[in-house]
Amino acid sequence: MVKINAVTTRTGDDGTTGLVDGSRLDKSDPRMDAIGDVDETNSMIGLVRIGNIADDLDRSLANIQNDLFDLGADLATPGEIEGALRIVKAQVDRLEVDMSDLLEALAPLDSFILPGGTEAAARLHLARTICRRAERKCVELDRASSLNPHALAYINRLSDFLFVAARWVNDLGRADVKWVPGANRD
Repeated sequence: MVKINAVTTRTGDDGTTGLVDGSRLDKSDPRMDAIGDVDETNSMIGLVRIGNIADDLDRSLANIQNDLFDLGADLATPGEIEGALRIVKAQVDRLEVDMSDLLEALAPLDSFILPGGTEAAARLHLARTICRRAERKCVELDRASSLNPHALAYINRLSDFLFVAARWVNDLGRADVKWVPGANRD
């Protein structure tokens, strides 16, 4: 278990932050952008969870929040360090199983949908868009400094999960708001 003795260390007052390996990075470094967007995704999922959602979905989201801390630790650990906390294939697989369980109840899409419907769905869509930003930042970071491939798979799969979960809380897709191409052109 992690032990935190102090929140304020003053070591970041110069605009840098420490990584797991002891190195320091500028707080505007692409690695910190990716970590920050993963953290924002996690915070948005926390906001989803305070709403009225089904217990099964809440359990999945609780697992995801924990996984996102693992992902943040993975991203904060450049290079190879013995015993480093990394996202593993089993976490990606669990996310796929949870998504498959939700998908079973949904009718196939026959249109693109707009973010909305119910409040929970709107929040999940917002979490999805934040997650997609995190994924773009992770891909950018991977191009410069090779990342754990399971970390990239996890963040990609998570945005898919959040989309499916948004439809699922939208009365199994019945409350989805369909996009009507060109509807307001007149």
